[in-house]
Amino acid sequence: MGKRDSLQAAPATRQQIAGKATVEGTARYARRHGQRFAADFYRSLADGSLAASIGIGTYLGQPDDDDDHAYEETVSRSLASGVNLIDSAINYRFQRSERAVGRAIRAAIDRGDAARDEMFVCTKGGYIPLDGTPPGSREEYNHYLEREYFATGLLMPEDVVAGGHSIAPAFLADQIARSLSNLRLDAIDLYYVHNPEQQLDVIPHPLFRERLLAAFRLLEEQVAAGRIGGYGCATWAGLRVPPGNRNHIDLAEIVEIATEAGGGSHHMCAVQLPINLGMAEAVRAPTQRLGSRTVPLLQAAMELGISVVSSATLMQARLADGLPAQLGETFPGLATDAQRAIAFVRSLPGVTTALVGMKRIPHLAENLGAAPPA
Repeated sequence: MGKRDSLQAAPATRQQIAGKATVEGTARYARRHGQRFAADFYRSLADGSLAASIGIGTYLGQPDDDDDHAYEETVSRSLASGVNLIDSAINYRFQRSERAVGRAIRAAIDRGDAARDEMFVCTKGGYIPLDGTPPGSREEYNHYLEREYFATGLLMPEDVVAGGHSIAPAFLADQIARSLSNLRLDAIDLYYVHNPEQQLDVIPHPLFRERLLAAFRLLEEQVAAGRIGGYGCATWAGLRVPPGNRNHIDLAEIVEIATEAGGGSHHMCAVQLPINLGMAEAVRAPTQRLGSRTVPLLQAAMELGISVVSSATLMQARLADGLPAQLGETFPGLATDAQRAIAFVRSLPGVTTALVGMKRIPHLAENLGAAPPA
C-alpha cells in the first residue's frame, strides 16, 4: 500500500459537511470575489443561486495519488479564487475525483476560504463506477458487478446496457449515497443523470421514457429527503444531434417527464452538454422542438427555464492553443488561446457556466483570466 492510499476512501466515521448552496450564501461569495472579474462573471442558476461562469471539472487524469493531490489542491485553490461551481461524477477516475473534491471542500472550509452555502457542488450517476483502480480482467469486472450490484439486488442484469450503464432507481439511490460519502457532504446541490442517451443505443424510445420517468421520480424523492438540491441530465451527444437520430434527446420532453414525476414544481433544473468552438451545435443547430418550431438547444433551454452548463469548453485541451489569429481581434485583451476559447463559451447567451478541467494551479490562474474586470 502506498503512503497516500489511505486517502482514497471517504471514511464513514468522518462527519459529513452539513448544508447546501443557498441564494444568500452564493450571493455573499459573489460579493466577496466579484471585483476581480467581469461584471457578468456570476450568473443565476434556475433556483436563484449564483454560480461562477467558469467552473472546475474533474474528468481527466490518471487514477493515481499524484493526480488525486493535484485535483485536491486545485479545487481547494479555486474555492479561494472565486470559482464556486465544482463538477464531478462518481465514475471519474474510479471515484477518486469525487474523493479529491471532498477533501478539497473540507480544506477550503477549514481555512475559511468558503462556506458550504457558498459553493455549488455537482456530480453525476449512470455509469457503474469502479473503485480506486481498474480491474485486471473482464472476469474480475464481472465479479465486481455481481458482488456489488447484482447479488445485493441494486441491479438486475437487464437494467444494465453497454456493459456498464443504468438509470434504474435503486441504482441511482445507491450512487447518490456513495457520492455523498465520497464528497463528505450531507447534500449534493445538482445531481445529473449521466449520458442518458446511452440507453437509446439499446432500448426503444417508449422504454427509455419509462426508465427516465422512474429515475426522475426517485430524484424527486431524493430532493424531498434533502440529499440533493435539484437534478438534470448531463449529456454528450443527446442534446446536440438532430431529431430522428437514435440518440436524440428532446429537452421539452425531458421537462414533460419531470413534470409528470414532480408536478409543476419539479426540480429538473439544468442540462450539461459540450459547447465549444469546435462543437457549437447548441448555438447554431436546430435540434430542439418547441411546438411547431425547431430551435437550437440554448434557445430552447432559455424558453423552458432550464440552466445550461457547458462541458468540454477547451475540447480536452485541443482548443488551448493554435486558434485562428482572428480570435485575438474578437476577444481583445486576452493573452492566450485557452482564455479566448473560454471567453467564446462565456459569451453565449444562455450559458450559465463553462466547465474547464483543471488540475494544475497555473492553469486555474490562466483560465480565470478569460473574464477580466472592465
